[in-house]
Amino acid sequence: MSIDLVAAAGNAKVLWYVTRGSGTVALLLLTAGVVLGVLSAMRWQSRRTPRFVVSGLHRNVTLLAVVFVVIHVVTTVGDRFAPIGFRDAVLPFLSPYRPLWLGLGAVAFDLLLALIVTSLLRARIGLRLWRGVHWLAYASWPIALVHALGTGSDARTTWLETLGFVCVGSVGLAILARITAARGPGVLRAGAALAVVVIAAGVFAWAKSGPWRPGWAARAGTPTALLASSRLPRGQQRSTASGTDAAPSLPRGAFAAEFQGRLATNPTAGGYVIVSIDGEATGGFSGRIHVALRGLPSEGGGVELVDSTVGLLPRGAKSWYAGRVVALEGQTVVARIAAADGQTTRVVLALQIDQGSSRVTGRVLGGTHGVGEGEFSQ
Repeated sequence: MSIDLVAAAGNAKVLWYVTRGSGTVALLLLTAGVVLGVLSAMRWQSRRTPRFVVSGLHRNVTLLAVVFVVIHVVTTVGDRFAPIGFRDAVLPFLSPYRPLWLGLGAVAFDLLLALIVTSLLRARIGLRLWRGVHWLAYASWPIALVHALGTGSDARTTWLETLGFVCVGSVGLAILARITAARGPGVLRAGAALAVVVIAAGVFAWAKSGPWRPGWAARAGTPTALLASSRLPRGQQRSTASGTDAAPSLPRGAFAAEFQGRLATNPTAGGYVIVSIDGEATGGFSGRIHVALRGLPSEGGGVELVDSTVGLLPRGAKSWYAGRVVALEGQTVVARIAAADGQTTRVVLALQIDQGSSRVTGRVLGGTHGVGEGEFSQ
C-alpha cells in the first residue's frame, strides 16, 4: 500500500487546526459575552461608553460566538478523526466519542440556538419568556468551558490552562462586581460571593484531577480504536526522556542509519485503517523504529492521515522515545521525537516499500532540534 499522503494529510491538518482554533475563539467570545451581559445588567456605563454601546456589543459578540461555534461543529465533523456526526452537535450524550464531554458541547450549542431563535421571535413570544431563555443561555458559558477541558486535545497545554484561568477569572470578577453593587441583605450577598468562589475552585479541582492528568483520553471515553494508533508496540511505555530507564539515549547531533522492516495494514472501527511500519535500524542509530499512520482509505490506494505515532527504542533501552509525524512526502516520513534533556530529535525516514512482500527498506536521518536542513541530506 502506498503511503503518499501529503495532500490528504495537509487537508486533515487544516481542519484539525481550524477546529481547535474556532473552539478556542468561541470560548473567548462567550466569556466576553457573559462579562458584557453582566455589565449591561448592572446598567454600567462611562462617559466614553454609553449603556446602549455595552448592550449592543454584548449582542454582537454573542452572535459572533455562535458563528465560531458553527465553524467549530462543521470542521469537527469534517475532520473525521473521531466518529462525530452533525446529529451529535444537537443531540447530547449519544456520540460514541467521549459522550459526556462532547454532549456538554451539544447542550451549550442548543442553548445558544434557543437564544437566537427566541431573540428573532421576541415580539411574538413576549418579553417574559424571552428573558427566561436569555438568562438560561448564560449557562452555555460554564458548560462550554467544561466541554473544552473535558474533550479538547489541548487540555494539558499551558496556553489552554492559562486561558481557563483568564475566562473563569473574568466572569468571576464580573459576577462579584454585580453582587457587590446589588441591593439586599449582606448575608445573602456574602453567600452568593462565596458560592462563586467555591464553584470556580471546584472547576479547577476537577480539571487538576481529570483533564490535566495523564491518561485522560481513555477515562474521558475515547473509543479503543482511536487510542490504538497512539500505542507503542508490545506495551512498552513512552520514555519520559529524563528517567534512568531511558538510557541509552538518542544520538546527539546529526546521524544516519540503515533501516529494514515490515509494513502491515489493519482495519479498525469506523472504516479507519492503521498502516504500521516496524523494523530495525543500524548505523548512527541502532534500535527499533515503529511508525503508525491512522486514517481513512483513499481512492488512490493510500490513507488520508488523521493521526500518527512514531517511536524510537535505542538498543539496550527499556522505554521508547515517542513523537508524531510532522510531514509526509511520497514515501518519506518526517517526525519529531521527544529526546533527553528537553531536546527534540528530528527524524527523516526515506523508505522504499515493496508492496508485494510488504518489505520496507531505507535510510534514517536525524539530529537534535536546531540541526540545519542541509545536515539531513547526507
